[in-house]
Amino acid sequence: MKVNDLWFSYENKPVFKGLNLEIGEGITCLMGESGIGKTTLLKLIAGLLEPQKGSVDSKPEKISFMFQEDRLLPWLNVRENILLVSERRKEMEQLLEELEIDGSLKISELSGGMARRVALIRCLLFDSKMLLMDEPFKGMDGKLVEKAASIIRRQNKPALISTHSLDEVKALSAKVITL
Repeated sequence: MKVNDLWFSYENKPVFKGLNLEIGEGITCLMGESGIGKTTLLKLIAGLLEPQKGSVDSKPEKISFMFQEDRLLPWLNVRENILLVSERRKEMEQLLEELEIDGSLKISELSGGMARRVALIRCLLFDSKMLLMDEPFKGMDGKLVEKAASIIRRQNKPALISTHSLDEVKALSAKVITL
C-alpha cells in the first residue's frame, strides 16, 4: 500500500503536507509524538477521512479498524459485542480464553484493559485483509501485551498499528514508521 503526496488539515491546522509512505506486508508500527497525526493517518487509510490532496493506493477492500475508543455496546455482553462482526464462535471462545475474558460479562463489568481486549478480539475476528489498530494495548500489562501481540502476529495479515511503546514494537516484531 502506498500513501502518495498526502495533504490533510483540520480547519487551518496542517497535519500532513505531501506525506509519502510505503507500507508492506507484515506488521508496521506508527510512532511519533502525541498529536503528530497517527490516528489521522489510520482514518485516512480506512477512508473515514478524505485527503485534501494525494491518495492512498493499493489498499485492501476490507479493512478491520480498532479505534482508540473501545466502541463496545453497553447493553450487550462481551460475546454479543463480538458476534456483531463475526459468527466465528470457536475462534472467539479460543481468543476469550487466551486473553482471560469471561464472555458472559456485561460491558459495564469490564475494566478498561478488559474492554480493550474485547475490542481487540472483535477487530481480529472481522473478515478483513488488513488490520488498522490505534493503540491496541492501552490498559494492558506486560504479560497481556505479549499474549495480544502474539495473537496479532499469527493473523498473518498486514497490520498498521499506532503506538508510543518500543516494547510493543518489539513484542509485535514490527517495522517502524516515525511520523
